[in-house]
Amino acid sequence: MSLFGNGLDAAVQKAFTRPIPKSAGVRMRYLVKQLGGTKAVAQMLRVSQRTVERYVKDQIKRPRPDLAARLEREVNKRWQPQIRAKAKARAAATDGIVIDTRARLGYTAPIGSTDQDRIRHLTVALPPVYAARLFEAQEAGAGDQELQEIAAEALKEVYFQDGGRRAGSLEEVRFTDIEHLEFDL
Repeated sequence: MSLFGNGLDAAVQKAFTRPIPKSAGVRMRYLVKQLGGTKAVAQMLRVSQRTVERYVKDQIKRPRPDLAARLEREVNKRWQPQIRAKAKARAAATDGIVIDTRARLGYTAPIGSTDQDRIRHLTVALPPVYAARLFEAQEAGAGDQELQEIAAEALKEVYFQDGGRRAGSLEEVRFTDIEHLEFDL
């Protein structure tokens, strides 16, 4: 998964009303219920069907670190789908999304302007239209580059141009060398 994709997922997970299950057995039972059988879970986690059955019956308690990570990731992806959907819809309709980043930001503008890119730390509230575009692109399987371009366009409009009040001749914002990136709903 990508830096932007993980950041968007983390923002949505803050809306969860219950924590994901802690034990491997409960996580495995949850996945079996979600996917409708041990065979599908075994294929997804790349383990044998018998291994899944043993976790479901609590005959095995502690998974290997790689399996534990895959198990947590898959449960996280499916946990509280209605709450996840409501949080995304609220961000896309009314609330928007906040981006907190430390990255190299600069822009392309006419000759004579100060377009030198530099490391900036920005915390900017993006309007709902950009939250919607980010979530739609993520669900469509967009890569980090496409999500980064949407975020750069949002920063151009909201931060650099201040909603059209300044820097009207600004052409393109460069958003590179990301040191820190976090989203919040």
